[in-house]
Amino acid sequence: MINKTVKNAVEALKEIKDGDTLMLGGFGLCGIPENCITALVEKGVKQLTCISNNAGVDDFGIGLMLQQKQVKKMISSYVGENKEFERQLLSGELEVELIPQGTLSERIRAGGAGIPAFFTPAGVGTEVAEGKEVREFNGKKYLMEAGLTADFSIVKAWKGDTAGNLIFKGTARNLNPMMATAGKICVAEVEELLPAGELDPNEIHVPGIFVQRIFEGKNYEKRIEQRTVSLDKTEESTAMELFKSGVGLTKYGIAKRISQELKDGFYVNLGIGIPTLVANFIPDNINVVLQSENGLLGIGPFPQEENVDADLINAGKQTVSMLDGSSLFSSADSFAMIRGEHVDLTILGAMEVAENGDIANWKIPGKMVKGMGGAMDLVASAKNIIVAMQHTSRSGDSKLLETCSLPLTGIGCVKKIVTELAVLEVVPEGGFKLLERAPGVSIEQIKTATAGKLIVSGDVPEMQL
Repeated sequence: MINKTVKNAVEALKEIKDGDTLMLGGFGLCGIPENCITALVEKGVKQLTCISNNAGVDDFGIGLMLQQKQVKKMISSYVGENKEFERQLLSGELEVELIPQGTLSERIRAGGAGIPAFFTPAGVGTEVAEGKEVREFNGKKYLMEAGLTADFSIVKAWKGDTAGNLIFKGTARNLNPMMATAGKICVAEVEELLPAGELDPNEIHVPGIFVQRIFEGKNYEKRIEQRTVSLDKTEESTAMELFKSGVGLTKYGIAKRISQELKDGFYVNLGIGIPTLVANFIPDNINVVLQSENGLLGIGPFPQEENVDADLINAGKQTVSMLDGSSLFSSADSFAMIRGEHVDLTILGAMEVAENGDIANWKIPGKMVKGMGGAMDLVASAKNIIVAMQHTSRSGDSKLLETCSLPLTGIGCVKKIVTELAVLEVVPEGGFKLLERAPGVSIEQIKTATAGKLIVSGDVPEMQL
């Protein structure tokens, strides 16, 4: 059996030179090649093009390479918690190509599989479509996207053997398996390196044919992007209040109202922010399965007293019980579920929604860019989309508009909106039909806060929370 073992990251990366294109595995800080990134910083190579879901945080992961100005171009999906990444993007110091998350994972998978291009619905009608071929299949429009490859792919696995076979743990699988196939040279760092034959062939996620060099890493920090700390019972009770001291609902009130839209047997994807809070209010009499874009299906629910931290789970520092039938998989499989319309309901936040159902939620030109993450894939393929959002901005401007002023995430896709003031339906002919109003909120208040066409028919009931 071929032995692909090298001593350490320095030896594994010795051929990398200025101007190379690198793929680096990971989702946030979960499953990133920590040892290799440290070696790249110490090596001091410059003018790199880095392909990664995001760029870590300011002082860890690829963020360290950005600090040292080693990266010429980032090809990513989400800026995340990296302020330096966002600063360099907005200032023009860094060339950035932002790609929908599902498209990114599929472009990498295609590149590693020798497929030059494919068609996807994500990004149709948005700036992502600029300059790309659009083709219609069965009445739906799709963009042509090219496969992605790299000079080096650098991945991190849980276990590996001297033949290069890899096994990942938990959601640390994410984009790592696809990236392993798409580099001319794949370097794998593993937490535990075993002799060939010690791994069960049935459990291997990446066969050794794709891996050229492997070594056992050390001193893994497994940091988390954003720590969630459990509150004590008094603080939790206060935080979970449903009504504002002024008018309308709190973010928890919005989440609880949206939970009423869940149906027994639903597979549900929850976006970040208010949508994530919906998991706190899933009715006891129904069973739903939560789908996570980084490769997890069916986690939770948790007992109220259990101190559960999702970031610690992803970092491999906390284990939890999962629902019967839970599964773990790669990001490519995750977006196959989404793109293939296997998810029943998507709940996500928005900066703006138009009266025809267009949504904008990823970018304020010149001021803020977080990246589209998985949102463009979700809105292009989800069966049902509910938006959780504030009705107006902090300055009092309406976010429910005739047309969106910000760059679009998706076109004509939103079905229902829940805000602190109301529940509204986007009707086929265009306009926001008022279905319910928050307790104590008048129809006139909702009219004043809505810039787009508001449709009011008969008596509008108050929400029942």
